Amino acid sequence: MANDWLHLFPEKVRMLLKSLPLQLLSAVEEIRVREGRPLEINYSGKYHFLSADGRLTQKPEEAYRPDREDSHRLLDLISNHSLYTMEEELRKGFITIPGGHRIGLAGRTVLSGGGVEHLRDITGFNVRIAREVPGVADSVLPYLLDKGRLRVLHTLILSPPQHGKTTLLRDLARQISGGSQNRQGGSRQGLKVGIVDERSEIAGSRRGIPAFDVGPRTDILDGCPKAEGMMMMIRSLSPDVIIADEIGRPEDADAVTEALHAGITVVASAHGKEVAELARRPGLGSLLEHRMFERYVILHRSEAGLSFRVLDSQKRALLPGAPGERTGGERHA
Repeated sequence: MANDWLHLFPEKVRMLLKSLPLQLLSAVEEIRVREGRPLEINYSGKYHFLSADGRLTQKPEEAYRPDREDSHRLLDLISNHSLYTMEEELRKGFITIPGGHRIGLAGRTVLSGGGVEHLRDITGFNVRIAREVPGVADSVLPYLLDKGRLRVLHTLILSPPQHGKTTLLRDLARQISGGSQNRQGGSRQGLKVGIVDERSEIAGSRRGIPAFDVGPRTDILDGCPKAEGMMMMIRSLSPDVIIADEIGRPEDADAVTEALHAGITVVASAHGKEVAELARRPGLGSLLEHRMFERYVILHRSEAGLSFRVLDSQKRALLPGAPGERTGGERHA
């Protein structure tokens, strides 16, 4: 149901959000609740404060300021009244709830053995609204296909946070798994897809059932660390394509290498603005050095919307133009 995420919020905040125009509410991407500070929302890459009478404003002094009751109630709702059962999430600093919505947490850290044991005195929440956008991968997918060998090319998608990486991965899973048929009678057979969904954001699974359409031939390992999940997929689920979000650790790189050597395509994402940035990271640097990825998709968000560039394994631009044509530029998704 549209905007069913509204039930996450305490009544006062929920009523303010519901007072927004429906079109705007349906575009909301982030809601930031900070105890005693202005209530902030982000939609279409634009940030505004929300006033006590439901107006958008750029002036923080006009904004509604959530109080202690609001933050306690919000924490109670997103933890389903059982905060003690979410110790691992509190250690990581975020909670992912059914539907794939991810709530980042801020508060006082409790340390143990030099590391973070969990969070307490939580007073800051960044609620990221997950949505599926069927068709968002339409313009990208043709550049990721090796039509002669009927396979998907090893691909790394990169962008800064909140630029659509997870949304794109979700639709790629759907389209790769489902296959396609065009008006000219041609078809592309669906492939077996395995999603390693460590943060439960790609499929938004609840009790193992995905909330989003990720395709008819897709298996999901929900809440599983990426490196371990990829190895489990290789050993037991025989996917043609493995999809994973936000790789970057050395163990992730080892698992990607193992999958590629096993003849399995990997489509993954990573944080970054340009491919050159990734070379300096211990895990991803080795994958780039050995040209493990055959395609790089670089997402860019602006006032005009979401655009993308595609590079080949040697980091040569393939856009615009037909797939395989080496030219420069970018296209809108």
